Amino acid sequence: MDGKIKEQILKIRDTGITNMLDVYMVREIAYENGFFELVTFLEEEKAKYMKFILSGEED
Repeated sequence: MDGKIKEQILKIRDTGITNMLDVYMVREIAYENGFFELVTFLEEEKAKYMKFILSGEED
């Protein structure tokens, strides 16, 4: 996960709009905000995203 994707995840988290475990909703919010790198990451690397959300660890 690169720094840009991490930044986009944290921006969505900071809004408090959704539970970050709701990947579908996170992807929708990312799309609406033009975070297309994050949209792609969620589609291709869901396990890495979940690991980051649950543990804070990055691969």
